Amino acid sequence: MNLRILFFWLCIVALLFTAGCTQPSSPAGSTTVSPSAPAAVPSATAISATPDAAASSAPSGSATPATTPVILNRGTVDPDFIVDISVPEKISPGTTLLADNHDPANPRIVEVNQLGGIVWEYPLPAELKSYNNPGWDVELLPNGNILTVIPRWGVYEISRDKKIVWKYLDPKVSHDVERLANGNTLVTFGAADTKNDAQVKEVDPKGNTVWSWHAGDFFDRAPYASISDEGWTHTNAATRLANGNTLISLRNFNIIVEVDPKGNPVRTIGEKLLTSQHDPEIQPNGNILLANQGIPMEALELDTNGAVVWRYPIKERYSWPVRDVDRLPNGDTLITAGDRIIEVTPDKQVVWQFRLTIPHFTDQMSATSRGFYKAQRIYG
Repeated sequence: MNLRILFFWLCIVALLFTAGCTQPSSPAGSTTVSPSAPAAVPSATAISATPDAAASSAPSGSATPATTPVILNRGTVDPDFIVDISVPEKISPGTTLLADNHDPANPRIVEVNQLGGIVWEYPLPAELKSYNNPGWDVELLPNGNILTVIPRWGVYEISRDKKIVWKYLDPKVSHDVERLANGNTLVTFGAADTKNDAQVKEVDPKGNTVWSWHAGDFFDRAPYASISDEGWTHTNAATRLANGNTLISLRNFNIIVEVDPKGNPVRTIGEKLLTSQHDPEIQPNGNILLANQGIPMEALELDTNGAVVWRYPIKERYSWPVRDVDRLPNGDTLITAGDRIIEVTPDKQVVWQFRLTIPHFTDQMSATSRGFYKAQRIYG
């Protein structure tokens, strides 16, 4: 009798133990996922040439669940590049287009996102590799193509699928090119220029010169007549203004000149103030923003009277030269120095810094020839 009672209680305990250890079955059609470590995420993912965005399929205006990770498009990682300062809420959104010549064996045009990842690149063809030094300009055209000037060689328009769709060759082209609203192209000629040369030309799509400007007609006089440094004027920038005039940077003369459609100077800017200035640009309020290569080198904004209203010095000599300054839509300023590109707020806070991770340039010549020259923030 005692054995029967003991057997009965053992069966009851066994049934209770089995019930407690059995998992409930999954609903029909569901899949049970074990709580193992997440799958490895690739360190680099190529993306289209658009600004970084959070990956989400949620409709506009809907809340993102707290458990959903926010993933930024990383782009293709290049170990020679790093973004080591970033204040996302203050950065003017978009990608940044630049010419990269830090590795002379691999000159290329690159577009990087806010994380410093490459989202598009165009390695220069072998026949152009020896003509990119120094001062290689790139800019985005309204049609999405890239316009670039290869110093001492020519101007090229490159499509996003990396085809050359237009070119203009001349060994005296220097550092700046601009596509005009009429379809023509404004080109600077400062490479070993002489008093007999045109320093700026406007060429049509067939390469015909339809307008030109000769510094020799106005500046073959003291104190300019005897100057020579990589040419007479070494003109390094020109831009067509809304009033039809043309703003021209005469680097060796340390001045900017505005000329009317007939070529006559209507004003000179920066006398006894500028030093080997680069890339002056008129702002909507009429001020001029430029890179000034004094000591220290700096971003400089001049009002319509030529007075300094804003400046941002680059004090680290290993980051010289400074050769490009752009005002961004949010009021920040994009400054291109030899080893870095920075975005600075009006009150001079650095909110984005993209730079080379390689050791600092050992001398001024290597910094000038291999450092960054110009950069452009791209939107949309």
